[in-house]
Amino acid sequence: MRTNNIYNSIEDFYTFLESNSAVLVYFSTTSCSVGEALEPKVESLLADSFPKIKLISADLNNNAKIATHFNAFVEPTILIFFEGKETIRRSRNISIFELEEAIKRPYQLIFE
Repeated sequence: MRTNNIYNSIEDFYTFLESNSAVLVYFSTTSCSVGEALEPKVESLLADSFPKIKLISADLNNNAKIATHFNAFVEPTILIFFEGKETIRRSRNISIFELEEAIKRPYQLIFE
């Protein structure tokens, strides 16, 4: 499931994290061509291999409070939370294959 709504308050964001077992937060900007090219690949990876992970897309410029709180200052940045805890962090040059490999083990432990 994908949502473009990132929360303006840290408390609301943590409430969302706590109510979902797995969340991927994709930080980027509309001016980042790498981020725009990578996002559909991440969406496809989640849909095909990890359907229980919720995807949130967040523009760094419009969600500065959340981005700053999680130290997401470069684009793109991917944060993956399992059981409310940040488990995986990737920034800039992100390989879909490496991302998939990083997600597999914690995903299997929680959902399989």
